[in-house]
Amino acid sequence: MARPDTSETDFGFRRVEAAEHTRLVRDVFDRVASRYDLMNDLMSGGVHRLWKSTLIAALNPRPGQVLLDVAGGTGDIARRFLARAGAGAGVILCDLTESMLRQGRDRAFDRGDLKGVDWVCGAAEALPIADCSADAYTIAFGLRNVTGIPQALAEARRVLKPGGRFLCLEFSQVEIPVLKRAYDLYSFQVLPRLGAVVARDREAYQYLVESIRRFPSRRKLLSLMDQAGLEKTSVRPLSGGIAAIHSGWRL
Repeated sequence: MARPDTSETDFGFRRVEAAEHTRLVRDVFDRVASRYDLMNDLMSGGVHRLWKSTLIAALNPRPGQVLLDVAGGTGDIARRFLARAGAGAGVILCDLTESMLRQGRDRAFDRGDLKGVDWVCGAAEALPIADCSADAYTIAFGLRNVTGIPQALAEARRVLKPGGRFLCLEFSQVEIPVLKRAYDLYSFQVLPRLGAVVARDREAYQYLVESIRRFPSRRKLLSLMDQAGLEKTSVRPLSGGIAAIHSGWRL
């Protein structure tokens, strides 16, 4: 009989049992789902849209490709991919939280563009996806919320076809001292208050700020990607290091 997982991991600045981490993350996104996209625009001044467009440009989708978008939330990466890929392309959008998927499906229905996306509820560390089934794998602002990053990276390689591309867009480490001081002040003083007013949940956005600081460095994440069997790995900082795109391939 398998022994229960008694290891600990970071949930923001708290240490929690790994077995409890997934439930806590799901609870955060259950609470903020209805205001998630609005908060992204307010928190970043809309810059997250430019970062996501840069991600899709780096991927350079082609007709007929299948994208697996993990932690795909309300579908903004999926929409960008389909708009650029053209005929025959499709997206499997997988998210841990059913309420986030519901928001995405409802908004797609309102726009009349439900075609091309399969909505799947599942965890990044145990994807309900067949081996070698995706031409590309993206995860945007989701990897830092995963309980087991090494397991999620191994799963990414498993589901990619040979020649498939892995791309992760995530917050990163600001290296310019003046920008770092301003960014830290904004993150810890403004964002939780904004979350309290707009999303009515200061605690959730306090966690999101803290989770950025606990996320591996760019060099460490490259090392984890290499260990998972991804090849030709590279990283591209964005906006002075506020965010970064990590890239790798299954060869």
